[in-house]
Amino acid sequence: MISKASARFSRIAPRKARVIANLVNGRDVGEALQLLQFTQKSAASVVKKLLESAVANARQNNADPDKLFISKATVDKAPNKVWRRWRPRAMGRATQVTKGMAHISIELDQR
Repeated sequence: MISKASARFSRIAPRKARVIANLVNGRDVGEALQLLQFTQKSAASVVKKLLESAVANARQNNADPDKLFISKATVDKAPNKVWRRWRPRAMGRATQVTKGMAHISIELDQR
């Protein structure tokens, strides 16, 4: 492991972020950045920003950015954020609106 970066409590559902994390897992950094730039998913911008942060961390360790690849990209579920809004339910009840949150982490290594 050369470097890693993590984004905690990202305001995106883990199911949506996992699709993008699996898309770039195992690819070279340059190829992954180009792929994320043209991917039209909402999680692509979050993962791209995180990948750029991991590359900057690798440069601090004097690693060559051309030889880096994504060795591990994981998305875990964070505690859901409960909005102060209410959704009507059956039999006159109401429930709070919950929005998904995710912990995203990326590890880079050299080939």
